[in-house]
Amino acid sequence: MILNYNFRNYNFRLVLYVLALNCIGLLVINSASGQDSGLVQKQALGIVLGLAVMAVISLIPYQKILTYSWGIYAGCIVILVAVLLFGRNVNGATRWIEVAGIQFQPSEFVKHGMIVFSSWFLVKHLETLNSIRTLALIAAVFAVPLALILEEPNLSTTLVIVFVLVCMVFVAGLSYKWIFGTLAVIVPVLGLLMYLARFTDVLNRIPFLQGYQITRVLAWLNPDEYAATGYQQANSIMAIGSGMLHGKGLNNNTLASVKNGNFLSEEQTDFIFAVIGEELGFIGCVAVIALFAVLVYECLIMAHRAKDMSGKLIGCGVSALLAFQTFANIAVATGIFPNTGLPLPFISYGVSSLVSMYIGLGVLLNVGLQRNMR
Repeated sequence: MILNYNFRNYNFRLVLYVLALNCIGLLVINSASGQDSGLVQKQALGIVLGLAVMAVISLIPYQKILTYSWGIYAGCIVILVAVLLFGRNVNGATRWIEVAGIQFQPSEFVKHGMIVFSSWFLVKHLETLNSIRTLALIAAVFAVPLALILEEPNLSTTLVIVFVLVCMVFVAGLSYKWIFGTLAVIVPVLGLLMYLARFTDVLNRIPFLQGYQITRVLAWLNPDEYAATGYQQANSIMAIGSGMLHGKGLNNNTLASVKNGNFLSEEQTDFIFAVIGEELGFIGCVAVIALFAVLVYECLIMAHRAKDMSGKLIGCGVSALLAFQTFANIAVATGIFPNTGLPLPFISYGVSSLVSMYIGLGVLLNVGLQRNMR
């Protein structure tokens, strides 16, 4: 099968965009961590491992991977249950597990496992997609892994997966009657919740929100009243603004820096965009956003050229994941979203997130290798 591929269809541009983001990530992680060589080496190792895994997966026909969809789904459930039973609790959340001395975050891999499973599952139900029975079945099947992730608790990852699944269902051919009907209910309900969320007692009654999540939402809605909770976002915004056009330069040692002044607790992960804004300035921020934009564009083009619906759905899922997670991370750093704890793809420190993203791109690259030539 490998010999039958036309490697002129291999999207090397996508790989180059990712490597450019990785290089920026290594430079900024080095600066944000106070030039901690250990963190930089782990991230570099993750890049090498991710590239190798991506290269191998990109040569495996995605149709063959789809035949193991139920196995992938079952594997996702097993590792999520294992996290709840044997995972390590950090700051009230159980999201990490250690296997053979290697610690990783299963929910990062579940994101991509659900994209593969969803593409297969939706294609199997294309004919009856708009029936109440099929939509109820889809909701029931996906509710299991989502509930397990929410139990960790990990609301941000749950929302990411929900967004990706909604995009995939839309591309699969969901009727506009369902779309407009759902929006007619969700929009006013969200508006009402946004208003009522200003009252602490109302938020406390929402079952899937934890105490710290409630506090984050309140700090986002009322920054002056909850300044002690929202200080990280406030400092992040000031850091980005202080970089002005050209930034203060990498590895700067000013005491007012977010990394040197201990103004942020997760500057190499969740708030790495604040370091980019401060040290690389507006130009650096625009360059990073532009790289993500062309990366998502390449993913969408590959989805458009896919030779079947399964390939289109995989491309849609990977595109939606990259776009939403990138937007969410930057939105948190700039105060548009409440603090969510999502990494910036290919830039934030974190080997689990890095390798899982490479796995997703590997499957998508194979979709591109088999693209429709019309």
